[in-house]
Amino acid sequence: MREGVHAGTACWIVDTAHAQAAIARHGGQLLAWRPADAAHDVLWLSPLAKRPPAPLRGGVPLCWPWFGSGEGDLPAHGLARTRAWALDDWRLDDDGSVALTLRPETQPVPGLEVIEHLRIGGVLEQTLETRNTGDVPLALTQALHSYFHVGDVAQVEVDGLDGHDYLDKYEGYAAARHQRGAWRLDDPRDPGRSDRVYLGTGGRYLLRDPVLARSLAITSVGSHSLVVWNPGATGGRAMDDVGDGWRHYLCLEVANAVTDRVQLAPGTTHRLSQRVEVQESHATG
Repeated sequence: MREGVHAGTACWIVDTAHAQAAIARHGGQLLAWRPADAAHDVLWLSPLAKRPPAPLRGGVPLCWPWFGSGEGDLPAHGLARTRAWALDDWRLDDDGSVALTLRPETQPVPGLEVIEHLRIGGVLEQTLETRNTGDVPLALTQALHSYFHVGDVAQVEVDGLDGHDYLDKYEGYAAARHQRGAWRLDDPRDPGRSDRVYLGTGGRYLLRDPVLARSLAITSVGSHSLVVWNPGATGGRAMDDVGDGWRHYLCLEVANAVTDRVQLAPGTTHRLSQRVEVQESHATG
């Protein structure tokens, strides 16, 4: 563990025999993770990403304590992702993984405390912990907004969503649609883009990537929804920190979003977690 710079941003750097990673002070955001035996980076970070204090495009932004648009002048996706974070503690575990605990230098919401736990090794484990430290019940939505690096988003498939309903942001989340088969970007009803919140999901997903010859196995706990987002060619090129990079990522965001809200009674804690494992297929597509 050391302090350093990654993609022009001040970070904590993990570099072991098992994995490399970079965690930004800005937003407590995981910017990079690559197991030692992986042929490619697992996360996508935009080469056009703006610098702090703007949000960083890529990696795993922390959307907290709300997901989506804020009311009035409040920023989209909450307050955590643009705050300065501090490293509380870190340790080297017996299996060679590095465990870190981070929190904002100042908690952004009175009555709520947010803490991030990371375990960096051949497998990634990430948890967003929220504690209600006040004396009134509070509700929140949130997401681990993961940008997964893919060879060509038009060729990937996502298993684990067949049979689930979803709400489409392009339709204002107005009516539930039904997923049949694996997710693909070429849905004939809305081809070439995706901004969906899948509901009542089971927390086990597989992102299959024939171009990079690998799959990413993602498991979530504390979540009953998954956001699947890629803006497509037109949307990506309209974003000055995405451009043509839209083709090389897919956001699979373990979340509590839209209708999936967390109700926190005083003195209680909620944990939103994901576990990511790389499965190399040793085949090209």
